[in-house]
This record gives sequence, C-alpha cells and structure tokens, in this order.
Amino acid sequence: MKCLILFISFGLILSICSISFVTEAHDVITTKITFSREISRIFYERCVSCHHDGGSVFSLMAYPEVRPWAVAIKEEVLSRRMPPWGAVKGFGEFRNDQALTSEQLELITQWVEGGVPEGEAQDLPPQPKFAGDSGTPGPDGLVVSGDFKLDRALKLDGLWPQKVTDDESLQVIAELPTGNVEPLLWLYEYKSKYGHPFLLRTPIDLPAGTIVRGVPPQSSIVLIPATLTPATEAQDTQR
Repeated sequence: MKCLILFISFGLILSICSISFVTEAHDVITTKITFSREISRIFYERCVSCHHDGGSVFSLMAYPEVRPWAVAIKEEVLSRRMPPWGAVKGFGEFRNDQALTSEQLELITQWVEGGVPEGEAQDLPPQPKFAGDSGTPGPDGLVVSGDFKLDRALKLDGLWPQKVTDDESLQVIAELPTGNVEPLLWLYEYKSKYGHPFLLRTPIDLPAGTIVRGVPPQSSIVLIPATLTPATEAQDTQR
C-alpha cells in the first residue's frame, strides 16, 4: 500500500511538472513583434470600433484584455471570420472594408506563435475615442423596403442595413432606366450586432427612374446620399 501511495504521489508530481513545463514553454518569447508596437495599431485600425468598452463585444483595447484571446484571435483572423464584414466581396466596392491585409495577418500570426509579448508602454499609440454609436444614418438617408423607384436622381455614397434579421442574406441591385444593372450590396448571413454602413469606394450616380431591388418587404436598408436632390422621394414598386 505504501508503495502504491508513493507511486501515485510520484505520478502527480510528474503531472504537475509537465503542466508547469508546458505553461512555461508557451510563454517563451521568440518574436520581436509586440502588442504595444505593432499589434495594437492593427487592432485600433481594424477591430476596436466593435471591440471596445461599451461596444457590442469584448474589448481589445489593452493588452490584459487581449492576452487571454490571443490564440482564438489568430484562428478567427486567419479564417477571415474576423473582422466581420457581412458582405460578399466583389459585389460592389467599398472604401471602409475592414479586411486585414496579408502583412497584418502575418504579424498577428508571428506574434501569437512567438509568445504574445506585450512590449513597452511608450510604444503604444493613443487609444481611439468613441463618442457612442447613433445606430442610424443621417437625416437625409432614404429608407427602402421592397422594390423602390427613385423619382429624382441620387448620387449614392453607401448603404446601411437598418432592419435586417440575423443570418439573412440578400442581394441589392440598382436597375437603371437603360436596363443596365449596378450591383450595390450582397449581404451574407448578416449579423446585426456588427451592423455598420457600407460606404462605396466611388459614389454611384443613380438617375431618376432607377429601381432599387433586392430588399425584402419585411426588411429595410438606408441609401446614404453623397448629394441628394431635396425633393428626392421613393415610390414603392413592390412586385
């Protein structure tokens, strides 16, 4: 019995030593990339519009908040699930696309695999400030549901999903009076908690008579104008 107890105790000691060794090995720093110098700048530019105190999800503003999520962050960004965009790329072109560049992906990967070093506080950039999200576009936005026909010309600067259910997918197009079709936005498995405007890379001129199609009657999207004729209205042409 004494031998058995000694054997079990010895096994527990070995297990504890093994766990300690794994933990220490994980914390070995093998990269010069740090949160303070490189990674914080990526997160501040691409992630913290949602990931901040009071935002829709957990904060990534400071190293102690980021550290527990490091491995998960690497997996999410490499799979392109994060930062969330919510639209199919190539269907419309947008200037506020938050997708990470290949260089940014490589920096995050090397940082995580290199031990997730924090770096020096003096290397941190100023933290972005958030005044709070209004949740709605400006007063000149044109709310459309179903198929809508423009009475007057509209220079379209972007689109903002206003009433779209979670996991809904829809394609929004502009059918011009000439018969040509302009792809505007293809939402795919939309997540309302990541809601944001989709700002066009170049504003699109939509002449009078253009029909905006693809928005279900139970949903709504706001057309954000670059310049909007004061009397602009929309006529419901739902079919």
